[in-house]
Amino acid sequence: MYSKSEVIDYINEEDVKFIRLAYIDFSGKQKNVSILAGELERAFSEGISFDASAIEGFQDSATSDLFLHPDPSTLSLIPWRPTSGKVVRMFCDIKYPNGKPYEKDCRYLLKQAVKKAKEEYSLEFKFGTEFEFYLFRFNEVSYPSVPFDDAGYMDISPDDKGENIRREINFTLEQMGITPELSHHEAGPGQNEIDFRSSDAQTAADNASTFKWVVRTKAESNGLYADFSPKPLPKKPGNGLHINISVNRAEKMPQILAGILEHLSELTYFLNSSDNSYARIKSPKVPKIISWGVQNRSCVIRVPSKNQNERIQLRSPDSTCNIYLAFTLLIYAALDGIENDYPLPEPVKENLFQSKNESDEAFIKRTAKFKTIPQSLGQAKDIAKKSEFIRRYIKF
Repeated sequence: MYSKSEVIDYINEEDVKFIRLAYIDFSGKQKNVSILAGELERAFSEGISFDASAIEGFQDSATSDLFLHPDPSTLSLIPWRPTSGKVVRMFCDIKYPNGKPYEKDCRYLLKQAVKKAKEEYSLEFKFGTEFEFYLFRFNEVSYPSVPFDDAGYMDISPDDKGENIRREINFTLEQMGITPELSHHEAGPGQNEIDFRSSDAQTAADNASTFKWVVRTKAESNGLYADFSPKPLPKKPGNGLHINISVNRAEKMPQILAGILEHLSELTYFLNSSDNSYARIKSPKVPKIISWGVQNRSCVIRVPSKNQNERIQLRSPDSTCNIYLAFTLLIYAALDGIENDYPLPEPVKENLFQSKNESDEAFIKRTAKFKTIPQSLGQAKDIAKKSEFIRRYIKF
């Protein structure tokens, strides 16, 4: 991790000419402004202003000035830019002109959740992510619609044509200080998965934002289009974002699990934030019933081992979410579970997916005792807006 003085030394010694100051809007999209190296000291001392009224969900025109303050610990070289006159990137904190943190800065919101967990509960959360995405060729009218290959789950080359691009993505990430855990072809044609080991919440969120940027950039440089949308192809598997959660105090994990289950319906709008999200959720093999189970992939929350104190995996989210807000709310739901000591229901052992031979009526009857997550964006938003728990932490 770099300090301010170390960043300035690096810029001067490594022939860095441009610095990208990156921030995240309320939808989770990465934005940036580039400055010349000579402006860096001013960026650290005063911040760099931008028009917040041009960012959806931020300020109006009457109070439009906000300032970007670079976080030196996030310095990263952009390896696909020229080696002569290098370009680096730092994530920024967003502040008002008087230096007060901006309340819609999702990186700030996540930092506050992390701070509360540590100071009041002595808890340090770690998050690991598992991303799925499709690679498409462009058709004759330059529209990305043709899957890059027709391979299936964990197939190898020559059927798997994404092998070389995944390798290129992984190498690029390593150059930026991010080490993936594993990668492979997924079940859909042209579909891929890359996973990351757990790290602290802020690092995991920053790395996830960087990862999506790298994937899209490398896909484009290979004449392809990377699609993270939840359901790119109607009759093929959707793209999920599995989130693995662990803490330093394993004995608290049952209460953490109970808290997330308790608030999952309220959180869904922030975990599945597009209309297309619910096309995926309505698919037969996507977990939608609020439940947990040991190694049971049909439950919304899966415990990968027999000991639920080690790690839990949330399987309902997708990549349309703002991962900073997702982590923020998951931490607060976990803390609420501890605070209120919610009872943990029994783990589910049965398969909660509807089988091909099972009628809709039989499936509904079999699963009637369970609650489900919202089944449309409108329903999810309505539940979130009525939630006192959500309003406590996020204004939207």
